[in-house]
Amino acid sequence: MSPVYVPGTCNIGVEEVAARRRAAVAATGATVLLGGFLVASGVPREARLLVGLPAALAAVSWLQVRNSFCVAYAARGVFNVAQPLGMALPVEDAAARGADRRRALRMIAGGVAVGVAAAAGLCLVP
Repeated sequence: MSPVYVPGTCNIGVEEVAARRRAAVAATGATVLLGGFLVASGVPREARLLVGLPAALAAVSWLQVRNSFCVAYAARGVFNVAQPLGMALPVEDAAARGADRRRALRMIAGGVAVGVAAAAGLCLVP
């Protein structure tokens, strides 16, 4: 069964989820590579905080995959559950747009928390 748009719950379909999965894999790989490079190169521990950026991006991307929900679409007030990849339709209802934006903010906050944790953890590595 194809997903349907549900404000604050689901705003992207199968093709869009697959695109976010590819981004999540790439961001996770970048996080691991950057973290490994920073530790191996012996940079000061404070410089390791940089790993928080790709880690947060990876976390938000994985949340988008898991929840079939696009943060950027929510910010723009659009959705795409059954259209071709990248073709979004406007969310007409103001309450629905608000629900989408609140969900997006929660997902961003979760991603930032993961990024902070990853950066702090990497700073503890000898």
